Amino acid sequence: MKLRSALLASAMLALPLAAANAQAVDGLYVGGGLGVNFLQSENFNFSIPGTPAAPGKPAVPATSGGAQIKSYVGPAAVISLGWGFGNGFRAEIEGNVRENGFKGPCAATCGGTETKTGALVNAYYDFVGLVPMFQPYLGVGAGYEQVYENNLFDGGVAVPNNNRGSFAYQGIVGAAFPIASVPGLAMTAEYRFMGLAGNRTFPATANGLHGASVESTNDFNHSILIGVRYNFGVAPPPPPPMPVAEVGAKSFLVFFDWDKYNLTSRAAGIVKEAADYSTHTQYTRIDVDGNTDTSGTPTYNQGLSERRARTVAAELVRDGVPQAAISMHAYGDTKLLVPTGPGVREPQNRRVEIVFH
Repeated sequence: MKLRSALLASAMLALPLAAANAQAVDGLYVGGGLGVNFLQSENFNFSIPGTPAAPGKPAVPATSGGAQIKSYVGPAAVISLGWGFGNGFRAEIEGNVRENGFKGPCAATCGGTETKTGALVNAYYDFVGLVPMFQPYLGVGAGYEQVYENNLFDGGVAVPNNNRGSFAYQGIVGAAFPIASVPGLAMTAEYRFMGLAGNRTFPATANGLHGASVESTNDFNHSILIGVRYNFGVAPPPPPPMPVAEVGAKSFLVFFDWDKYNLTSRAAGIVKEAADYSTHTQYTRIDVDGNTDTSGTPTYNQGLSERRARTVAAELVRDGVPQAAISMHAYGDTKLLVPTGPGVREPQNRRVEIVFH
């Protein structure tokens, strides 16, 4: 009970922390969670061997039976080590522990606890940019769980401390809430369903005599966890660029839809204005600078800004600007027109600047 109370208290204390905008997990990360586990009613079948007749004692036939035993809500904990691929997908290995005490109904009196420990490999998909302030995700996993029956008893049938292993599988629904003050840190809230495949047979005693057995035929777990996750190597957002004054410089801004690098009709018109301007002004070069907002990973944003710059440069050439006069640059999300945190869809940051020098 003390362990369970401590886990619940830790989870409740973690809830008030402020969240920032979500971003994709990129590279190495670690995580952990504490919470509660609900164990569905578990079927236990027992088998008691018979005894032959002896002088003065009649034969005792073999008996068998079963019961569906309910359990108390118990504690659960998970730790994980994983890798994010920067595009919403990530993979990890986890270690976990769950414990539940049994409460009946029983043939007579019953009790004991069941403890599960194991390791699973999980695969996730994070829905980056779907919700502004947090990042929902789905996951599946598979691995191996060791099941410990600790002093399980029902009437005269008892299982002393013993364990059996099983293949385990799980589904995960969760959400991450990034912490603005610590880049890479996020709070997590999860629901996990974990099931164990097959049956587990444990040696048992019947009224103190050995030779009996108890078989567990199902084991389905529902866990609710509150935790933290830290993504290593996440740099703080860059400071806003300092304005640079240049005598004689003129610029045109071409804006893009989210995650696009094709020109809208309005954007094509602005490029045409820039091309027309080039025919009646003196200049030494034309910079075409591609930029993005912060809603993607740095690697993805760098490529997207380059594609935007190439699109605008090609349009300028079609509109009569000499290719040799154009100098292209791709800045990703490092030169924000409107300063934001990570993971923000800001329309004014999705742009190409055409600057005449």
